[in-house]
Amino acid sequence: MKLIYTFSLLLLSLQVAFSQSKEISLFNGKDLSGWHIDVPDLQKDSSLRIPFILRDGLLVSLGTPQGHLITDAVYENYILELDYRFAGEPGNCGVLVHASTPRALYEMFPKSIEVQLMHQNAGDFWCIQENIQVENMEERRGPKQNWGVTEGTERRIINLTDGTEKALGDWNHLKIECKQDRVTVWLNGVLVNSGFGATASKGQIALQAEGAEVEFKFIRITQD
Repeated sequence: MKLIYTFSLLLLSLQVAFSQSKEISLFNGKDLSGWHIDVPDLQKDSSLRIPFILRDGLLVSLGTPQGHLITDAVYENYILELDYRFAGEPGNCGVLVHASTPRALYEMFPKSIEVQLMHQNAGDFWCIQENIQVENMEERRGPKQNWGVTEGTERRIINLTDGTEKALGDWNHLKIECKQDRVTVWLNGVLVNSGFGATASKGQIALQAEGAEVEFKFIRITQD
């Protein structure tokens, strides 16, 4: 009887914990509510196209002019999930977490930690005025004396695996867990990066326009 009672309490606690987790959709498929655009060239010349559009219910980064689509809200301790694919020629793009000060690097990139989506490099970390550590740091980032978070320093931390991206035209599933000072990344169910000691633990989330056309869908976060 005592065992049954203990099991019931455990089951109840798990149900309560599950019910307290809250999934929030960041993209409603209809408009860009909850997001704002920061595109330096568009600010200089308003006749340029807006690089973030809706098409057939998808959020599309056209790639140029380059810039960022940034959440209005700040998030902390969450799991971000989304699906993405290159719509035409493969190229560069990324998802930024813990974003804060705009145009902090190269007068373009907000202060953040980037999870790379560049074709054949998905899962790399890029340090943008924020830092993060990984195991085998020198093997994956290069000589220690070159490390940095500013222009001209080694900001890239190579991911753990190869061959986790789907064939061009197929949808990839990206999952990023931000928990305190840790950032963990899975691509198509495979662990591709895990960092600790991040110099930021909260901030906005941003999607890049960085040269290639990329489609996104099912963008959501789960918070405890």
